[in-house]
Amino acid sequence: MSSTALYNDQGGAETAVEAGQESTSSTGAAFGLFSADFKKNEDLKEMLESNKESHKLEAMKRIVGLIAKGKNASELFPAVVKNVASKNIELKKLVYVYLVRYAEEQQDLALLSISTFQRALKDPNQFIRASALRVLSSIRVPIIVPIMMLAIKEASTDLSPYVRKTSAHAIQKLYSLDPDQKEQLIEVIEKLLKDKSTLVAGSVVMAFEEVCPDRIDLIHKNYRKLCNLLVDVEEWGQVVIISMLTRYARTQFINPWKEDGLDENNETAFYDSDSERNQTEAKPYIMDPDHRLLLRNTKPLLQSRNTAVVMSVAQLYWHLAPKHEVSVVTKSLVRLLRSHREVQFIVLQNIATMSIQRKGMFEPFMKSFYVRSTDPTNIKTLKLEILTNLANEANISTILREFQTYVKSQDKEFAAATIQAIGRCATNISEVADTCLNGLVQLLSNRDETVVAESVVVIKKLLQTQPSQHSEIIKHMAKLFDNITVPMARASILWLIGEYCEKVPKIAPDVLRKMAKTFTTEEDIVKLQTVNLAAKLYLTNSKQTKLLTQYILNLGKYDQNYDIRDRTRFIRQLIVPSEKSSALNKYARRILLASKPAPVLESAFKDRDRYQLGTLSHSLNIKATGYQELCDWPTIAPDASVRNVEIIEPVNEWVPKAGKSKQRKSEKFYSDEEEDRDEAGSESSSTEDSSSSSSEESDKSSSASEKTSSESEANSIDLFALLCSQVTTSSFSPVKTYDLLHHMSAKGLAAKYHFPRQPCLYQPCMVAVQVILTNCSDHNLEEIHIGDRIPASLNIHCFNTIERLEPGAAVTVSMGIDFSDSTQAANFQLCTKSDKFNVSIQPVVGELLTPSTMTEEDFCMEQRLKLAQGTVVPVGSYCCFYQLY
Repeated sequence: MSSTALYNDQGGAETAVEAGQESTSSTGAAFGLFSADFKKNEDLKEMLESNKESHKLEAMKRIVGLIAKGKNASELFPAVVKNVASKNIELKKLVYVYLVRYAEEQQDLALLSISTFQRALKDPNQFIRASALRVLSSIRVPIIVPIMMLAIKEASTDLSPYVRKTSAHAIQKLYSLDPDQKEQLIEVIEKLLKDKSTLVAGSVVMAFEEVCPDRIDLIHKNYRKLCNLLVDVEEWGQVVIISMLTRYARTQFINPWKEDGLDENNETAFYDSDSERNQTEAKPYIMDPDHRLLLRNTKPLLQSRNTAVVMSVAQLYWHLAPKHEVSVVTKSLVRLLRSHREVQFIVLQNIATMSIQRKGMFEPFMKSFYVRSTDPTNIKTLKLEILTNLANEANISTILREFQTYVKSQDKEFAAATIQAIGRCATNISEVADTCLNGLVQLLSNRDETVVAESVVVIKKLLQTQPSQHSEIIKHMAKLFDNITVPMARASILWLIGEYCEKVPKIAPDVLRKMAKTFTTEEDIVKLQTVNLAAKLYLTNSKQTKLLTQYILNLGKYDQNYDIRDRTRFIRQLIVPSEKSSALNKYARRILLASKPAPVLESAFKDRDRYQLGTLSHSLNIKATGYQELCDWPTIAPDASVRNVEIIEPVNEWVPKAGKSKQRKSEKFYSDEEEDRDEAGSESSSTEDSSSSSSEESDKSSSASEKTSSESEANSIDLFALLCSQVTTSSFSPVKTYDLLHHMSAKGLAAKYHFPRQPCLYQPCMVAVQVILTNCSDHNLEEIHIGDRIPASLNIHCFNTIERLEPGAAVTVSMGIDFSDSTQAANFQLCTKSDKFNVSIQPVVGELLTPSTMTEEDFCMEQRLKLAQGTVVPVGSYCCFYQLY
C-alpha cells in the first residue's frame, strides 16, 4: 500500500481525535464540570450499542476525545470491544486507538476478541493491520506468546513498510513479556535490518538495542546502508541509529586521536628488530573509509531542527571524530541555547564536559554563556561552570568583571557558586591569585550572610596555597567571627585559626575562650572544629589554654552527638599525658600539626566524560539502568571486509517454484547453472529487444547477435536445440536491468542498463552494455551523448549522439566498456545539451566471462585435454552447459 494511504489513515485518526474533542466540548450540559461520570458513560454505552453506525462513530469520537484530555474511559471497554469487528473503516480505526490504550489494563476482555484481531492482520487496510498487531502485542498474557510470535513474523514480511515498522515495535513488547523468545526474535530482527525502507530502519534498530545489543555481527552487512539511509529516516529513528552506530564504530575502527595507529605505550617493538620497529613507527594513521562514511553522512544532521538529533551527532563526533574535526559541532550546540530551558540544561551539561578538555572549541562563543537575569538558577550555574572552564590568561580579566556582577545577584545560590568560581580561577591562573584573594576578602564585609560564609570557605582553601598572607587575613576573619552565623563558615575560620595558630598567638586563645561560652549551642560541625582548635592550642600554647582545653573536653565528653564524644575521648588520650597513652602522646604534635596538602578546586564535570555524552547517566553523573558503556578503541583494526555486501545475481530469482516432472528432474542443474540459462534466455529474446530500438548502434548489435546465434545453432547438436525449445517454453524473466540515472535527479532523463551477454562488436576486450534512455519530462531532450570519463584513460566505445528524444519516448543504445578484468565501476558523464550527470556502471563478476560455443565432441576433447594437463574445468563456464546435453 502506498505511503499516501498511510498518511490518509493517520490523518483520519487525527481528525477523529479533533472531532472527538470538539464534540466533547460542544455537549456542555451532558459533560459539564458537575455532571456525574456514570451518566456520561451510560449515554456513551447506549450510543455504542445502537444499530446506527453514525451513533457508534460519534460515541467513539467522544471517547477518544476524553482520552486525549486525560480522562479515564476504561469502564467503556466492554461496550467498545464489541465494535472491533465493524465493517466501517473509520469506526474500526477509532476502536483500535481505544484498545491500544486499554488492552493492557483489560486483558481478560481483550482475550475474548483475539480471533478478531487475528483476522484483522489480513485486512486490506495497512492501518488496520498495524493497529491489530499493536493491540495484540499490548495484551500482556503469556498464553498468547505463540500467536504474537506468528503475527510478528508475518507482519515483518508485509508489503507495507508501516506494518513492518509496527512489527519491529512489537518485538520489544514480546521480548519484555517472554525473554525466552530471544532467538526467534533475533531472526526477525536480522530480516528487518535488511529492509531498505527508511520508515522501518529506526524501529528495527531500536528493537536490536533492546533485544540483542551485543550482536554486532548483525550490523556488519547493514552498516553502509544505515549510514546512507540516515538522512531520510525520521528524527526519532535518527537518534537511535546514531547511538547504535557510535557504539559499533568504537568496536570496529582504530583510534583517530593519535597521529598513528599504534599505542604509545606498546613495548613489543622493543623485542623486534630495528628495521621492523622503524617500519612500524613510520606507519601513518589512515582512516577507514567506513569510518569516514559515518562522519560524512551524519554531519548534515547538525542542521536538524530536532535538538535530540543535533545532540546525538555532537556526541558521535566527540567520541569518534579526529580532534581537529570535533569543532564542527560547536556552532550547532551554541544554536541550541536558544531553545527551551529543559533543552538548554542538557546542552549546557554536555558543553561543560567538553569545555574541560577542549577549551578552544567554545572560547570564540564565550559571550553566548554570559548569564541573563531571566535564566533559572540551574542554567546560571551551568553557564558559570563553562565560563570558569574557558578562563585563561587572555580572557580572565573579562570573566572576572562578569563575576563581579554575578556576586551582587539576588539569587543567593548563584552568588555563592560565583564565589567558588572565583576561587577556581585563582587556583588555575596564578597571575590573578592575589587579585581574587583580595576580592574575596572584601566580600567578607558584605551584608549578605551567604556571600560572607561562602567567601570564608573559599578563602580557607586559597590560604593553603598562599602561606605568606596568612596572618593578616586570619586576623581580619577572626574579627568578623562573631557576626558570622553560618556553621560551615564558622567551622572554616576555626580550622584556619587552629592550623596557623602559631602565626596568630594572641588571637587564637581569645577565640577559644569565646567558643567555650557558646559550645553547647553550636552546630556539630562547629563543635568538632572547636575541639580540634583546643587540642592544637594545648600543644602550642598550653600555659594560656590548658584550663580552657580541659573545660571544652569535659563538655564534649557528655555531648548528645556520639561523634563529638568519640572525638573528645580520642583527643584527650592523644594530648593529655597518662600511663595508658604514653606511647601515643609522643606523636600528638606530628598528628595534629602536620602540614596538609592544599585542596584542589576542580570542576564538578571533570569525571563525567566517563559516560557517553547525551545519556541519562551523563546527566545524573551515575550509571543509570540500561546504560551501555562505550568500548575502548581496538589496538588492531578488525577485518573491514565483513561490511562488504555480496552482489546477489539476478538469476537467483528465476528458479521456477513449480513445473512438470521433466523440468523438476533438472531443477538442481538449473539452480547451479543459472547463468547458463540466462545466456539461453537472452539469446532467444535478443532479436525482439533489438528490433524495438530506434538507434543505429542498437540495430548493428541486433544483427550481430542474430548472426552469432545462427552460427551457434549451426554448430550445436540437435540435443541442444531440443533443450533450447524446452527452456523457452519455461517461465523465464528477462535479463535484470539496473538503474543508471533517475529522472528525478536528471531533469527528466531516465537511464537503465543491462548486459546482453553477447560478444562485443567493437573490441574483444570490451563488455557489451545496452542502455535504455527514456524522456520522462514534458519537453524534448537534445544531444544526448557520453561526456568525460573518470579516469580519462577509461576505454569506452560510446554510442552516437542522440539528436532529439521526445517526451515519453525511449531508445536503446549499445556501448562497449573495457573493465580490465576487474569489478571496479566505470564512471563517466551522461550529458544532454544543457546538463551533465555523473553515472556509474558496476559489473557483476559473471558478466566479465566470455561465452563459448562448441560441439559436444569438441567439448569432450577439450575437457579430456584439460584434465590431462591437471587444469580444473570451471563448473560455471558456458561450455559445461552444452556438455551435459
